[in-house]
Amino acid sequence: MTTANAYPVTQTIRTIGILGGGQLGMMLAEAAMPLGYQCVFLEDNADCPASLYGRVFHSEQLEAFIAAADVFTLEFENTPTATVEQLANLSTSGSKQGMFPPPIALDIAQDRLKEKQMFNALDIATVPFKAVNSEAELQQACSELGLPIVLKTSRGGYDGKGQFVIKQDSDIKAAWQDLKDAVSGKGELTPTPAPLIAEGFIHFSREVSIIAARGQNGQVRCYDLVENHHHQGVLAKTQAPAVGTSHLFKQATDAITTVMNHLGYVGVMALELFVTKDARGNDAVLANEIAPRVHNSGHWSIEGAVTSQFENHIRAVVNLPLGDTDNVHPAIMLNVLGQYPDISAVLAIDGAHYHSYHKAEREDRKIAHITLMPNDVADLEPALAKLVAVLPNKVGLDKKLASGVIDNQPKVTDHSAVIAADKTSKDSNDTVKNDNAIKDSQTKPVIEAKSKTEKAKK
Repeated sequence: MTTANAYPVTQTIRTIGILGGGQLGMMLAEAAMPLGYQCVFLEDNADCPASLYGRVFHSEQLEAFIAAADVFTLEFENTPTATVEQLANLSTSGSKQGMFPPPIALDIAQDRLKEKQMFNALDIATVPFKAVNSEAELQQACSELGLPIVLKTSRGGYDGKGQFVIKQDSDIKAAWQDLKDAVSGKGELTPTPAPLIAEGFIHFSREVSIIAARGQNGQVRCYDLVENHHHQGVLAKTQAPAVGTSHLFKQATDAITTVMNHLGYVGVMALELFVTKDARGNDAVLANEIAPRVHNSGHWSIEGAVTSQFENHIRAVVNLPLGDTDNVHPAIMLNVLGQYPDISAVLAIDGAHYHSYHKAEREDRKIAHITLMPNDVADLEPALAKLVAVLPNKVGLDKKLASGVIDNQPKVTDHSAVIAADKTSKDSNDTVKNDNAIKDSQTKPVIEAKSKTEKAKK
């Protein structure tokens, strides 16, 4: 029996090598299959979610992994930069088709100080911050930024570790003693010597993010701004699009386009933002951090956008034209944390789409997500209430619903304490957030980033 060749004769890429095998790798593989591509994964957990869709190579099998793939990408930004550089060099030699995103994107994303310095160098506003290499510099940072501040390691740290909130002068010495080993690379916080970073506090009304894809030809396509809500530092809910943010869309698209062009980025990137006020009292955004990969706040796009973030990432990596990023229907995405719900109860809700990650249950672990997209937008909030009622872990949304808080009607919150959680998690894709609430008087005015190339278009 003769089988037909499944690939066009002009197609030189057949297999995509993905660094990491968590749920993001799984969903990338799901998006790659209809386009005719297979995926393999470099992941030390043989039973990872992505194992359902392709062969998993242990990190000690790096050479076999390289041999099995034609082009490379990643789903976890804490991938060692040395590995990414090795794969990027293979494309320079012509033996492979490329490594996307480029190593510089990981280098920036893995260093909070470099990340904020990059934003400011590109005229993208952030919270006020200072590098700290000594107790004397910490004293100076506290004086210049004003208390309270949060002191963090610029590299490493996870689940709130590697952070210290300094509320008064008497906290300074304790904060330095707690984190000083990171400056020399000693202790468990980070093996790489790096300065600490002191960040000031602002008031912000809400947290939003924007996701964009950039192709190998430099084309950028942006998704709608979405609003994110967190529970104990973990993303719990994303609303797409974020209600009442059309006036902020250009600021956000200019910022992410500028960053992607600056890095020569290829693939999908997320930019997390705070909505605050500029010096003139107008709504503006502050850049918090980038994620050089597909992102949790974009999961709604599988059903809710013309082209999902996962498909657009695959398209960029294999050098296909990017797809339309328009929102086809308002949606709410909820993360399922810790314990699986009754799938029958979930799917009994009109417009519910269930995505299991095939992970073992564990407290606060991301094990699935559910996207709500009822036909009638008026049914979105009632559907949310029904869904929260059947979730074992209600991620605090039951209290909001009971108190009558409607999440799509934002209110300004005077934050008096930092959310002591950080973006870097040792469990692939179980990522938590790095948020600060800081004094308005310390916030630098937002300067709209000016892209030197074609702006992202909806």
